[in-house]
Amino acid sequence: MVEGRDGNFVEGLARGLSILESFDRNNASMTLSQVARRTGMSPAAARRGLHTLASLGYIRQVDRNFVLSARILTLASAYLQAAGSDDLLLPELRRIVGTFGAAASIAVLHGTDILYVAHYSEERSRRIVASVGTHYPAHATSMGKVLIAALGAEQLDAYLEHADFRPLTDRTIDNADDLKRVIAECRKNGYATAVDELDYGITSLAVPIRNAQGRVLAAINCSGYSGRVTAERLVAERLEDLIGSANRIGRILDANPALAQSFHL
Repeated sequence: MVEGRDGNFVEGLARGLSILESFDRNNASMTLSQVARRTGMSPAAARRGLHTLASLGYIRQVDRNFVLSARILTLASAYLQAAGSDDLLLPELRRIVGTFGAAASIAVLHGTDILYVAHYSEERSRRIVASVGTHYPAHATSMGKVLIAALGAEQLDAYLEHADFRPLTDRTIDNADDLKRVIAECRKNGYATAVDELDYGITSLAVPIRNAQGRVLAAINCSGYSGRVTAERLVAERLEDLIGSANRIGRILDANPALAQSFHL
């Protein structure tokens, strides 16, 4: 499950966290066998993990199915309070949305997904909705492309080896060669766009957030509704402003090392 483990590695804790992470929007309620399959555990190990988490109040059993309990929010709340991410990051996202509308987000790369660490939106629609803790396939998003573009050669090879290029729409990049071309453009231009790749109706623009040493820590995006705005229009009207936001957040992260270090997944 985890590479680089040593004598201090607690297998049971790792399994418990793996069980918690196996629940998502499409798997909100699962049987024991489904949990075992999604985590790669034996049924016996999954049963012990579920029993422990249920005893601690993080999971509830309803008939033969298991669901996360509201207590799981205490873990996310602990991060938000300790890192101060809401207080430090949301003002800039609110400014972007106040200026341009729609939504703005900050995400980090987590395996082959992006993980949202901050998000602000002016409204909700029928399209998929992002929130803190949400993760999506990196190759299908503008922020993901920016973060993939920041990877070194070995890291990029590892990403391409494990990425699932299953198309989410008919606009989704579905192979490594096309992604490499897009990544090369991103490295050249310093930004990435995505149009209807994650879901129909989402057009977004993203740029990297760097620390004082130039290391990419995260990505920030702003988005609009396809049909009302084009990728070209986002670049023309919002790129300069978004780069300014990325620079300001980079300085915020430099001044708040606990938050910056929490981005290193």
